Amino acid sequence: MKKYLILLLLLHCLCARAQAPFDQGPVMVSPNGHCLQHASGKPFFWLGDTAWELFHRLTLKEIITYLDNRKSKGFNVIQAVALAEFNGLTVPNRNGDLPLLNQNPETPNERYFLFVDSVVSLARSRGLYIGLLPTWGDKVTRMWGAGPAVFTQDNAYKWGNWMGRRYGASPNILWILGGDRPAFKDSSDWRPVWRAMAKGILDATDQHAFITYHPSGGASSSQYIHQEPWLTMNMNQSGHGDGHDVPIWARIARDYALLPAKPVLDAEPNYEDHPVSPWPKWDPANGYYRDYDVRKQLYRSVFAGACGVTYGHHSIWQFYSPREEKINHADRYWTEALDRPGAYQAGYLIKLMQQRPLLQRVPDDDIIESGQGEKGEHACAFRDSTGSYLMVYMPVGKVMTIRTSALPAEKLNAWWYNPRTGKALPVGKNIKRETHIDFTPPATGRENDWVLVVDDARYKYPLK
Repeated sequence: MKKYLILLLLLHCLCARAQAPFDQGPVMVSPNGHCLQHASGKPFFWLGDTAWELFHRLTLKEIITYLDNRKSKGFNVIQAVALAEFNGLTVPNRNGDLPLLNQNPETPNERYFLFVDSVVSLARSRGLYIGLLPTWGDKVTRMWGAGPAVFTQDNAYKWGNWMGRRYGASPNILWILGGDRPAFKDSSDWRPVWRAMAKGILDATDQHAFITYHPSGGASSSQYIHQEPWLTMNMNQSGHGDGHDVPIWARIARDYALLPAKPVLDAEPNYEDHPVSPWPKWDPANGYYRDYDVRKQLYRSVFAGACGVTYGHHSIWQFYSPREEKINHADRYWTEALDRPGAYQAGYLIKLMQQRPLLQRVPDDDIIESGQGEKGEHACAFRDSTGSYLMVYMPVGKVMTIRTSALPAEKLNAWWYNPRTGKALPVGKNIKRETHIDFTPPATGRENDWVLVVDDARYKYPLK
């Protein structure tokens, strides 16, 4: 116990010197209801990583390695679970501690949560948020997985309140309920349990908590709980079980159009290096999702109106190592997966988005006059509501005709942004605006995906 207290003291000192971005105030919904920003008004683009088993399967030294790697790539939200999915109530963490005494949510194990405290502080000292799940969904409704289902409406409130009192004051906590389970199905309704857990968190934080909900594969939280007043943001899970090119752009557009307006993002697209095949018949013979598959879904969800996106690697979410039994044909250890191409490329996406005003983005595929395509070739576009710029993501390099009349400018500047390398190539400056302009990318064909960036030349935006 003493060593944990010493560690926490040291971490507190580190955090005191590393407040950014937390000195911008808490993350909240922008005035238009579609984006995220800090209380200061500074935009916040959610770039998450799925690290579901972080607290359960790693040592503190390993966690430091992981966090440093994700920070260096531009990630800002780490999605992790307090009561983990895989035997989280029966198999102890690397310190030998279970999270609950007698599997009872009313008797949390202090030693286990001192370790969680230290991880939250380590993330804070690196400017990282923890997307904190108080529990995986199988502890509310098993349906599949290890369970056991230990939550009732009564103890869910107490658990949420205890977690809220412990972590609600941490500036780097964003709450995620759900955990890969529906809130209701057929005649079964678990919304009262999740509602009670959310109320517990809110009561513990003076009603100031950012709370979202992670649904099961192929679903959105909007299908269950969009009207719940405690739900700050909707989450989709386009998932891994429906093959290539799940139309996440249509799902994001559906949630974007709902009232009241709430931000939305894909919190679990296809994992890099996950086998391709409908669940539960994951079969490596069908191949694996690689960086191109992942990249297409990340960009198309964001360009369809999402306020951010979450990347995931199949070995990292489970932290597969020689200590663990692999799940669903993981093809490498998590330490070997840290620097996979898709992780770097997720960072290039946030780099691009932060180079232009974020809070007035309007999805608008009408910008694409011709060449939009379907399924794997489906392109997505958005513009700035003030008319200062537009962007088009094309998953397959080809000639596209763009309605540049979306920008009320006489002269345009244009670039090709390479999502594979994070480099920008100039198309030209002070291009005379016409109603339509044909653009041809530097390389064409499958896996040569590009982002076309077109600016009103008067704004003199750079692109790096």
